[in-house]
Amino acid sequence: MTNERIAHTLEEIATLLEQQDASPHRVRAWRAGAQAARAHPRELGDVFHDHGRVGLEAIPHIGVHLSAIIIELLRSGHVRLLDRLRGEVTPEAVFARLPGIGDELAARIHHELGVETLEELEVAAHDGRLAAVEGFGPRRVEAVRDLLDARLARARRHGVLAHGPRHAPPVALLLDVDRRYRDGAAAGTLRTIAPRRFNPGGEAWLPLLHDDRDGWSLTALYSNTALAHQLGRTRDWVVIYAARDGEEDRATVVTETRGPLRGRRVVRGREDECAAWYGTAGGPGGAQIP
Repeated sequence: MTNERIAHTLEEIATLLEQQDASPHRVRAWRAGAQAARAHPRELGDVFHDHGRVGLEAIPHIGVHLSAIIIELLRSGHVRLLDRLRGEVTPEAVFARLPGIGDELAARIHHELGVETLEELEVAAHDGRLAAVEGFGPRRVEAVRDLLDARLARARRHGVLAHGPRHAPPVALLLDVDRRYRDGAAAGTLRTIAPRRFNPGGEAWLPLLHDDRDGWSLTALYSNTALAHQLGRTRDWVVIYAARDGEEDRATVVTETRGPLRGRRVVRGREDECAAWYGTAGGPGGAQIP
């Protein structure tokens, strides 16, 4: 993984962000990082090997967030952010990159188990569901389990895992980004991309919103998962990626269909916080959000 390839990846991210109307400041930061990577006298892989993440963060224009991206690139050869910006995120592609799985088994995992992420696959490897998939005998399941245990634990230590950050964005921020995204999507003012999944015609239908708020770099888009399509929620479920200080969180905002929050927009898994926010910020009883 040469400095030139790292710089090229950072530049591609900057270009896609610019095309998708991200803030000029955010675009400049990625381009400055690309220039710093290209101009550095040592290979960044060697810097990371010798000095760890601290060594990368010390390079001017790299800092905490870009160092996490570079570490992900050094370790896996891929960057999930770039996949999202290209509209190329598919569980099959993620699973196929695991040693010993490949395209056929990756497709079988997703189709039979319905798992979407490495974290969900890790759970399936431990609870017996993966063992029920054709092609996964005890030795292969054990290998997948050990690999994911090590990889995800390492990713969590270095803050490059898209789940479980030390500090998640407040629900007020997520709900406001969700509102702005849905308003922009309805008005047709957001740039769109052509996702690879469930899009045989290659239509550019998926709107994206990029924003920088309160120290968070945010990207919002409608859910394009198999479950969202099956339940007809592709224009309701909004996925928000939020990165700060080298960590990345992923939240899903939905319209609640039952209970006291029915009809309101809530952050899945943080319903209690949403209820408290509506009670204090939305007036008496909270304002209902369609």
